[in-house]
Amino acid sequence: MRKIFALILIIALTPCTCLAFSFGKKEKPNTEGKGYMGTLPDVTKQYGTNEPAQAKPVFEPTETFHSENDIKPAPRDNPAFVNIILKTDKTSPYLNDINDIIPLLEKMLDSIEARENVQKFVAKTYFFNRNCDYLRDKYTDKPEESYISFKKLMELSLHTQSVSNLRVEAEKYNPYLAYGGAGYIYNAQNIDEQLEYLKAEIEQTIVVLKDAN
Repeated sequence: MRKIFALILIIALTPCTCLAFSFGKKEKPNTEGKGYMGTLPDVTKQYGTNEPAQAKPVFEPTETFHSENDIKPAPRDNPAFVNIILKTDKTSPYLNDINDIIPLLEKMLDSIEARENVQKFVAKTYFFNRNCDYLRDKYTDKPEESYISFKKLMELSLHTQSVSNLRVEAEKYNPYLAYGGAGYIYNAQNIDEQLEYLKAEIEQTIVVLKDAN
């Protein structure tokens, strides 16, 4: 009889116990696919930003920069400024003049070596002689007149004019003169010899002019 009473008591208490257990247990939340659901610590208080600070100019703008009163004049009375900064031209006018003549001499030399016709040769000698006339008028009775380069140019000018006249006369009179007697000076052999003499003198003059620099 006691066993039956105990069994009935157990059966009566079992639903209450299960219900109490189910109420006491918390339901686990569904966090699948939602990442971490907790609270993260604030780390911004310990570390500063990496963005660079905006730079500020270290100078103040000058509004009157172009004012003539604020610009100091160049110290042209200072020898150091004149000799180093300005680098004055130390070449004399005479050297500049003879340097301009060197290309004319080289053109005459090329004309002789290429055996150019009378017209081309005469044209080159004409420009050379006109430049020599300019030097003669400019430096006569001046110290440059005694320079070797000046004397050499004046001598070459006379020789060049002589050979130029010879070629023009030979071109004009050669068909009417015999090679014998006075006509010999106009034949081709004599013209070639005179051109070779002139060529050698031109080469010597070029050397003298370049040494003068």
